[in-house]
Amino acid sequence: MLRCLQAGVLLQRLHVVLCSAGGSSGIGEAVARELARCGARVVLATRNAVRGEEAAWRIRRDTGNPEVLFMPLDLSSLRSVHAFAAAFLQQEPNLHLLINNAGEQHSTDGFSLPFQVNHLGHFLLTQLLLQRLQSSAPSRVLIVASSAHQAGRLCMAKLGQPPPGPFAAFQDYCNSKLANVLHARQLAARLQGTGVTAYAVHPGFVHTQLFRHTPLWLQPLWTPLSRFCFRSAAEGARTVLFCATQDGLQPFSGCYFADCRPLQPCAQGRDDAAARELWERSERLLGLQPSLCTPVE
Repeated sequence: MLRCLQAGVLLQRLHVVLCSAGGSSGIGEAVARELARCGARVVLATRNAVRGEEAAWRIRRDTGNPEVLFMPLDLSSLRSVHAFAAAFLQQEPNLHLLINNAGEQHSTDGFSLPFQVNHLGHFLLTQLLLQRLQSSAPSRVLIVASSAHQAGRLCMAKLGQPPPGPFAAFQDYCNSKLANVLHARQLAARLQGTGVTAYAVHPGFVHTQLFRHTPLWLQPLWTPLSRFCFRSAAEGARTVLFCATQDGLQPFSGCYFADCRPLQPCAQGRDDAAARELWERSERLLGLQPSLCTPVE
């Protein structure tokens, strides 16, 4: 795992790392543990207070780093995102790394669950923390995406609505992951020259995250298969850690990474017009004022 953390110059600057929503287990906890082991101050943000506090305690115990904290955040509630951002900004003067890694939750705002938790909640959180990221630059935003984005089909006029069909839950998940790739691409374009960079990261097929989106009738097949054929959380954390700590990644801002290297996303994931439209429609869905920053042509 620590092979991904050889770039010590950037790592020494990681005073505050925010692992949002998925930090209490799986990939999120594995990433947080390694960054804490290397001395970073880490804030775990997750919905379940008991699990969040337990994860923070485990990481402090395992790493000897007392600077691992829990703060409550429910990405499925936009009110919770606003409250969390306000509390975080009051408590933490710096933010050098924001890792948007969603966990399982339940939507309360009328949007489909995967789209709100995987895209809208993180879009809102990133916007609310953007000034702090800029004032702490050089800083990074990591958005945990997936190769499942290749099956995504975003209908811009129906964003946030569940797709039809017998595989609606899985299609919804794929759509949200395509939104992750486009979000990172557009965020990077809008933040050129600010010292803030953004990356979409595919952790690989990890047992902890993918198969909860399969239909119930397939889960008896997929669950045992995933345990023996797919990556552990620690293995899935490698590319996230690489993008969090590796020096010299600034030219790759906006790119999609897998297996610790940049890869070409699908054609839809490279569509700059779609990325701009997704950004603008996401702002409207969330009731945000249009961003002052615009992409550099």
